[in-house]
Amino acid sequence: MSTLVIVGAGPRATGLLERIAANADGLLPPDHPLDIHLVDPHPAGPGRIWRHEQSALLRMNSMAEDVTMFTDERSVVDGPVRPGPSLAEWAPHQEEFAPYQPVASAAVEAELRALAPTDFPTRRAQSAYLDWVFRRAVAELPPQATLTVHRDTVLSVTGPADGPQLVELSDRVLTADQVVLTLGHLAAEPDPRHARFAAFADRHGLAHLPPAFTADADLSGLAPGEQVLVRGFGLAFVDLLVLLTEGRGGRYEEGPDGRLRYLPSGAEPVLHVGSRRGVPYHSKTGYRLQGPPAPLPRYFDRAAVDGLLDREGALELRRDAWPLMAKEIGFGHYHELFHAHPSRVTLDWPEFLAEYDRLGWYDAELAELVAKALPDPADRLDFERLDRPLAGREFTPEEFQAHLLAHVEADADRRADPAHSADLGAFLALLSLFGQLPRLAASGRLTDRSTAEELEGWWFGFFSFLASGPPGFRLRELVALAEAGVVRFLGGDLSVGTDERSGTFTATSPTVPGHVVHGTALIECYLPEHTLDRSTDPVLRGLLSTGAAAAQPATGLLLVDPADARVLSPDGTPHPRRTALGPYTTSRAHTAFARPRTNAPGFRQNDAVARRLLTELSARRPVAAP
Repeated sequence: MSTLVIVGAGPRATGLLERIAANADGLLPPDHPLDIHLVDPHPAGPGRIWRHEQSALLRMNSMAEDVTMFTDERSVVDGPVRPGPSLAEWAPHQEEFAPYQPVASAAVEAELRALAPTDFPTRRAQSAYLDWVFRRAVAELPPQATLTVHRDTVLSVTGPADGPQLVELSDRVLTADQVVLTLGHLAAEPDPRHARFAAFADRHGLAHLPPAFTADADLSGLAPGEQVLVRGFGLAFVDLLVLLTEGRGGRYEEGPDGRLRYLPSGAEPVLHVGSRRGVPYHSKTGYRLQGPPAPLPRYFDRAAVDGLLDREGALELRRDAWPLMAKEIGFGHYHELFHAHPSRVTLDWPEFLAEYDRLGWYDAELAELVAKALPDPADRLDFERLDRPLAGREFTPEEFQAHLLAHVEADADRRADPAHSADLGAFLALLSLFGQLPRLAASGRLTDRSTAEELEGWWFGFFSFLASGPPGFRLRELVALAEAGVVRFLGGDLSVGTDERSGTFTATSPTVPGHVVHGTALIECYLPEHTLDRSTDPVLRGLLSTGAAAAQPATGLLLVDPADARVLSPDGTPHPRRTALGPYTTSRAHTAFARPRTNAPGFRQNDAVARRLLTELSARRPVAAP
């Protein structure tokens, strides 16, 4: 018998388990028993982030038809393709997909039965889907495999490279031939730069919330009417907004003109929100492509990345890769515009594409080509304007409130209007970049500065801002909350300070020069960074402190072998018995679930790791406990 221990039992572990089941035939001999253990204090399948036990008000930022856990005809994997339903396909027809088990919550069951493909489901609905996917993966394991789930926390993983791995739980120690860490999104100790705010809050009896997962944060200390400064305008802020408004008894009503009006409960604090950009993430589109899908990738494909890696010397993302990435996004945008909205272009697509192919992203001729082909400037891609919409602009406080309300409404309108479906074309091209970007990121060829500032700092933030925003209705709710006085906007390049004399936090922004806002609470409204030295996970802290693992200097992420995700020691040696998958590793771009028919990198990685594990477990003589 061989033993595999998977630490973490959320969707990434489920995806790996599904690939183990799919690949077992032919790789795991019928007479070779495999004992699999999954360890997680949270429910197997949904895990911590997608567990049922969270507010029913919280939703996904993906449409139901865009969520799958299964390979399909577009997946390029060495193992068998095992198609399965997307969330949208599974929800109304659950009895058709074995193993069927009624959903325990009547409210979630009702939501699933009524779920439309373009709906944005609650996280509880996704929890039910992930629970079923997990049960299907378990049911498809071969007869010689057994699975045990431990609702527990792993305290340490120890053992030599050539011997048994000892996985310590609270009440037992598991002996393993292979260990896989699928830990998902992790909590972290506060960054030292937040220490002075925490100390100030303690000294003056204020509330200070460091970065955290909003669904897990204790918001009970925020009093009704309290002036709260919020730094962060992304998805964590959207969750915060929901929990502190509807979550405290407020409600919306729709007027005859379709606009929302917020009716406060009186329990809400006042939220003053700002960020580096000073505007919320763009909402998700609420429509499908109006033309044929663009044949992606075209410019940032495997050959293009091979070409970058063949260059001599260190690479930088903005200088070397971004021109190809930007051109790919532009291709998706313009392909949809030309094919779906031909009345707004002045050239034929073949003529435009021939010139677009020839020119570099920063060539002056490309700007001339785009201006010639697209008379309306609103149809042209301008990444700098998109990235920093408030750059160089100044307002009085009230002017800025009106300006940002108009900005948010315009964004919600645009993302709901199929006339602007080129935005979706650009979004799909953005997603396609992740087919190759992880390989470049994990190659070690990017400079430390570029990795920290451009990849982790700029790129992931820019991607989230453009492509990973909330459903459009959340922006309309934001407008209603601002009109009700529950939300106020602070501006871009937000600076937070303290005022000892008044005992308050302060917020200023060059967007509204000379204006200072005081608050008795400060919320750092963004996710914790996945830095090993501040991770609260005992396994990672133990591996780092004993020198059994290493953090990437530029990012603090767990170093793993880019070829097969094995954990690297400080000298760069891959551990033959330890593998790590997830956002806390240097292969972090591989997500746990994906849009159907996108040849998702995470599914490809799961398949490759599953096949390697099965091959090694079958070939290696099982280890004996010491």
